[in-house]
Amino acid sequence: MKKIHGVRAWLAGLLTVLTLTGCANYSQEPKPTDTVRFGYFPNVTHMAAIVGLDKGYFQEELGPGIKLAPKTFPNGGLFMEAISTGQIDFGYTGPGPALINYLKNPTHHILAGAVDGGAVLVVRPDSGITSVKDLDGKRVAIPGIGNTQDLALRKVLKEAGLGIKGFGGTVEVLAQSPADMATLFLQQNVDAAAVPEPWGVNLQKKAGAKILLDWDRFGWGKETTNTVVLATKSFTDGNPELTKKLLRAHVRAVQFIKEHPDEAVAILVKQLKALTGKDMNVEEIKAAVARSNATYDVHENVLREMAKISEEAGYSTKADISGFIDLSYLKQVTGK
Repeated sequence: MKKIHGVRAWLAGLLTVLTLTGCANYSQEPKPTDTVRFGYFPNVTHMAAIVGLDKGYFQEELGPGIKLAPKTFPNGGLFMEAISTGQIDFGYTGPGPALINYLKNPTHHILAGAVDGGAVLVVRPDSGITSVKDLDGKRVAIPGIGNTQDLALRKVLKEAGLGIKGFGGTVEVLAQSPADMATLFLQQNVDAAAVPEPWGVNLQKKAGAKILLDWDRFGWGKETTNTVVLATKSFTDGNPELTKKLLRAHVRAVQFIKEHPDEAVAILVKQLKALTGKDMNVEEIKAAVARSNATYDVHENVLREMAKISEEAGYSTKADISGFIDLSYLKQVTGK
């Protein structure tokens, strides 16, 4: 049986990371660089990063004099730790960990959106759950405490008059690796899961999961900001031209995904297999991409609401995200 970790243990771990990164001792002074340390996840929701790297857009825009050093991360907590300790300059992550860390240690900012949607709320086929209200007293798995699916879940539970166990509610939230969730479903250890793609499709195929809230209804629906482009302020201040070049590559990747969806899926299948060592099913990846909207736009109203939910959950002590979003470089790239 898989070991299940409770909310409080994961929250303690999250707060430990935030405390450590909040006290990080490294230079935040703007400094020109000849190497861009680039972070992203091996997830469908990081499709712009994966496609852009595969097509060579990032290196092409940076030019031969700049080295691109990509690195993958399994979750937002580790990505943000790397950002906050000066190990990563630029990359892709979920807005949940990014804003929680920003409120503790404002040394980074969002430069663009990357994917909207891309997450679903699914239930076990034998759970008897047909509405969000039926989650009363149930167990729901999420990828990580404080991540984007956690905040989206809190939003829909609140709208249904429910809350999280340990925070005045009855719904037990369990932080689990998405790769383990199918097993937890089959063992009846959890009743539902809020997951990014392709894990929603994976749960449907491997565990017979049923969609309770599809990507266009979960959280903020089609405006749910799932993945953003992030950079340290020291990097952007010291390398404004490189910042614009990276964003130009990001925009090219987004446009390619929209204009060549089948080829984009083929790239994702190839690269995700190379990154994870696991075979990827073309139809599953295609279904996962269909639940996502590649974009470079940012929904600031959604991020502000996420910050409020984060404060209510005790993940942060305030909700003011002034300075968190800087679209000035993107505007110079797109002319919008």
